[in-house]
Amino acid sequence: MSIEISLSDSPEVDEVLELYRGNNWSAADKPEKLMAALKASHSLVTARDGGKLIGIGNAISDGHLVVYYPHLLVLPEYQGQGVGKKLMLVMQQRYQGFHQQMLTADGDAVGFYKAMGFTRAGKTEPMWVYAGNDH
Repeated sequence: MSIEISLSDSPEVDEVLELYRGNNWSAADKPEKLMAALKASHSLVTARDGGKLIGIGNAISDGHLVVYYPHLLVLPEYQGQGVGKKLMLVMQQRYQGFHQQMLTADGDAVGFYKAMGFTRAGKTEPMWVYAGNDH
């Protein structure tokens, strides 16, 4: 496995949808909005294996103090092989020294992000206005 990580890739809609559907994320049901959101991100990082898109992550940031990581996905057959870690390390390096690096994690992702150095922020509670219960 020869994984290529990039901060300058422009993935195609079909391969992005395959990745999101492979992870059962409902954003795949809104392809135009999903692609517009990824393109508007402050940063977009991709992982490819032999040209195949196997992972993606994005960041929303003010460019100075705060960064939020809304998406980090790896194709299920590549999970547990360090791909997500490589993607997150690139993002954390990109935003090194920022006052806040934030994300929301659930399920099995909580342990992954704790291993990457994320902790609960004091007594804060994750909150959102959201019409669904999926991604």
